[in-house]
Order: sequence, then C-alpha cells, then structure tokens
Amino acid sequence: MTLRPLLACLIIGILAASLPAAFAQTAAKPTPAQAKKNAKQPAKPKDEPPPAQSAAAGAAPALIVQYGDWGVYVSQSPKTKICYALSQPKDRQPGGLKRDPGYFFISTRPGENVRNEVSVVVGYAIKDGADATVEVGTASFPFFTKNDGAWMKNAAEEARLVDALRKGRDFSVKSTSLRGNATNDRYSLAGIGQALDRVAQECK
Repeated sequence: MTLRPLLACLIIGILAASLPAAFAQTAAKPTPAQAKKNAKQPAKPKDEPPPAQSAAAGAAPALIVQYGDWGVYVSQSPKTKICYALSQPKDRQPGGLKRDPGYFFISTRPGENVRNEVSVVVGYAIKDGADATVEVGTASFPFFTKNDGAWMKNAAEEARLVDALRKGRDFSVKSTSLRGNATNDRYSLAGIGQALDRVAQECK
C-alpha cells in the first residue's frame, strides 16, 4: 500500500513528500453510511483513518529509514503522531494493465490507541462487492474493499497477519478490478521486521 520496493532513497524521499495528497482519498476508510452499501462487511470506525489520510491533515510524512523493501515514515496529525511501515509491490500481474501505484501500509497511531493496523491501496477501482485477499505462505486473510482501498475484515486477525508477515519471505494481494480483471501484486518482506520494530520505537 514500500514506496516501491524502493527504487532508491532519493525516489522514496520525493514520493514521501507527495504521500498526503496522493493518498488522502484513495486510502480513506469508508464512512458508516458508505459501508451500508457493502452487505458483507461494515466499515471500520470513521475516527480511525489510515496513515496517509491522517498525514493529509498534518505534517507531510518523513522517511526515517529504509530497511530492504520497507520504508519507515513518521508524520504528525492534529491528534496523534503517526508511524508506518510502507512498501510497494515487486511484481504486478497481469503486467499489461494500466494501474496507479500500489501500496501496503502497517500503521501505528498511539494517540488513537491503534497499533499495526493494516491497509492496502491497490491502484485501481475494485469491482463492487469484491473482496481482496492477502496471502502469506499457506495463510489467507480476507479484506473488505472500497474504491481502491482494502482493510482487514476481522481486525482481531491483524496481529496474526503481522506475525505471518514477519516470518515470511513474500506475500500477495489479490483482487478484481471494476472491469473484471483478476490481479495479483507480490510484495517482498525483506526488512519488514526491522521496519516494524522501528515503527514501534518511533511511536511508543
């Protein structure tokens, strides 16, 4: 939801400066009213915005350090300090589709008592009613979707997902576009353990 398996710290730094504007809408969680349109899964509370949305209301996120394919970013909203590990897909299939960048977030907002919240920006409008799936090894985790964003259906499973990510080598995010294209984004997990440890340190 990376900043791209990070082409380079320079590109990441430039991309980091644009995160608030780029994700203020795409990463915004559905409101309760919008969630009613999704019969399968209610939206998460409106007062728990993802890192990008929070950053849009405060200081631009700053790249603190890069660990492998995961960057650690810190920002400050009016309510809380926001820290998150961020990565982009290493491979996107099918390869010929025109899509915006994809991002995988694991965010912590101590002022809102939120830690290791997982969210995804897939980079295209997701088919109405279609879920997304995050697969780590043999484990599969369902995500509910809105526009081009996705969040875990069962927030209680986030700790299990994060633990699986720490132990894995890579993972995939699968979904279906508005046009019916099944997509599979593969992310590297190189550096995620260090990134999450640093996130916890920055947002104690």
